[in-house]
Amino acid sequence: MRIVFMGTPEFSVPVLQSLIASHEVVAVYTREPKESGRGKKVNKTPIHLLAESNNIEVRHPRTLRDKNEQDILKSFNADVAIVAAYGMLLPKEVLEMFPFGCINVHASILPRWRGAAPIQRAVEAGDEVSGISIMQMVEALDAGDVLGSESVTITDKMTGGELHDKLSELSGDLLLNTLKNFDTITPIPQDESKVLYAKKIDKAECLLNFSETTDVILRKIRAFSPYPSMYFMYKDERFKILEAEGIEHCGESNRILKSDKELVITTKDGAIKVLKIQRQGKQAMCIGDLLRGFQFEIGEKV
Repeated sequence: MRIVFMGTPEFSVPVLQSLIASHEVVAVYTREPKESGRGKKVNKTPIHLLAESNNIEVRHPRTLRDKNEQDILKSFNADVAIVAAYGMLLPKEVLEMFPFGCINVHASILPRWRGAAPIQRAVEAGDEVSGISIMQMVEALDAGDVLGSESVTITDKMTGGELHDKLSELSGDLLLNTLKNFDTITPIPQDESKVLYAKKIDKAECLLNFSETTDVILRKIRAFSPYPSMYFMYKDERFKILEAEGIEHCGESNRILKSDKELVITTKDGAIKVLKIQRQGKQAMCIGDLLRGFQFEIGEKV
C-alpha cells in the first residue's frame, strides 16, 4: 500500500517504523517544530526525525482545512492515511480522500476512553484492562467502526508511562495485521451506550489533594507518572511525586507525618509513603537521597 502517515509523539514511532518496513510511506504529516530556549533551538517531533532519517517527505501544516493543503495531500496518491496520535482533527474532505479511508491507531479498547488522554484516564480510573484499537475514522471523535483490537492487563503497580510504552510496542504489529487482512475484516460498530471520554489533562488537576482517599491519590500518581506528574507545594516550592505506596494511619489528612529516612503524608483514610520524588529544578530521585539534604517539617500542612 501507498501510505500517508500522520503522527507526532514517541507513541507513534513504532507504528511508523512498522509501516516503513512493510509498505510504501509516501509522506509523513506531523506537528510543526517548536522553538525553545534562549538560542531558539528548533525541536522537531519524534515522527519528524524518524521520517527524515528514512528520506520521507515531511509536512507540518497548521491546518488541513486549507484547500491548497488538501490538494498537496491528494497529490501523494496514497491508498490510505494512517493516523496515530497526530493531535489535529481531520476534516471531512481528508477523511473521504483515500480509497481505503483514514485509519486511526487509538490507545484504548473503544468505545471506552475516546479522546485525548486514554492511557492516563484508564490508570486513573483503576481499569484492569486497556489496549489498542484500530479504527476506521469518521467525523465524530473516535467514533468509527473498529477493525481490530488487542488488550493488555493494567497491573496494580503500572504507571501511565509503562502502559504507554506497552501499548506503543504492540500497536505496529496489530496495525500491520489489520492492513494485511483488510479485505476480509468485518468492521464492528461501537456501542454508544458504553462511551467514556478521556478529557485532555489540565495542569491544574495535577496538584495533589491529600483530603482524597489513599487509593484515589495513588491511582493519580501512577496515571500521571512520569508526565505530567502529580505534585504538592511546600513553602512555595513544587515537589512531584513519581512513585508512592499506601500505608495505614488514623488522623488528620494533609499533614506530613514523617520526614527523616522516609516521607509520609496523611490522606483522608490513611497515608502515603513517598518512594520517588522530584524537587523543583532538580532531577528525580529516591526519597532517601532527597532527605539526606532536605527535611520537611513534621505536622506541616500540604
